[in-house]
Amino acid sequence: MEEYMIIMRLDLLTKDAQPSPEQMQEYMKQYHHWVDSIAGQGKFAGGKGLSTEGKVLRPNRVITDGPYAETKESLAGFIVVRAESFDEAVQLAVQCPILNGEGNSVEVRKIVSVHAQ
Repeated sequence: MEEYMIIMRLDLLTKDAQPSPEQMQEYMKQYHHWVDSIAGQGKFAGGKGLSTEGKVLRPNRVITDGPYAETKESLAGFIVVRAESFDEAVQLAVQCPILNGEGNSVEVRKIVSVHAQ
């Protein structure tokens, strides 16, 4: 099996786009149910959420606040799954409840080694 990263993006900045505490509780319940279903298949390899604080480094030592200077869509977190194919990883990702939110997106990328072992 190969490993794939499922990257979740959503608007973390626009005040009107932020869920209420009750909505957030429901969203997290849906998210954990989704991850638990992947883990139940033996395909969950890990994952993390990301804070909204960050810095972006560019050539010539240019450093700016936040990873979202040009866009409201922010990287919220990721999980790593094991799958037999890219298509199988996409089928796991398509169930991500983040996709229920307007303007949200999920990206699937195969993890490849760039380091000699």
